[in-house]
Amino acid sequence: MLMGGGAVSGAEMHGDVLIARRHVATGPGRVWAAFVSPAGIAAFWGGSHATVPAGSVVVELRPGGEFALDTRAASGVTRRLRFVYVSIAEPHELVFDEPATGIRTTVTIGAAAGGGADVMIHQCRLPVELRTRQAADGLASILDALAVHLE
Repeated sequence: MLMGGGAVSGAEMHGDVLIARRHVATGPGRVWAAFVSPAGIAAFWGGSHATVPAGSVVVELRPGGEFALDTRAASGVTRRLRFVYVSIAEPHELVFDEPATGIRTTVTIGAAAGGGADVMIHQCRLPVELRTRQAADGLASILDALAVHLE
């Protein structure tokens, strides 16, 4: 469900599709900037489950360009994530694929009627091992961290 104000985000799983939504108090332009700048991505991408070292983030903002980052779990385990941009429609939509898993992620940013922005992350083609409540909670926590970053 879509939450308003400072409410916690929600996430839904439907087969191989995971959708997280959140309302943020900031307009679409600032949300977009957070999703396409290395410093912005490092500030929120790990959600509540990991940190992202700022120097690890690569953004080649063009179709076919790379988007990559390291996530560091509380245990110290670091994992490199790599994505390839499919389409970019500033400031409303980013689509990127993760070649290792085949997951396609679409980030949609819309102006909210009462101010701020509504953000949705839609992931499809999730492998069976990622169709879990933990994955849904992790994606929702990324949007919660985004809202905190933008405050």
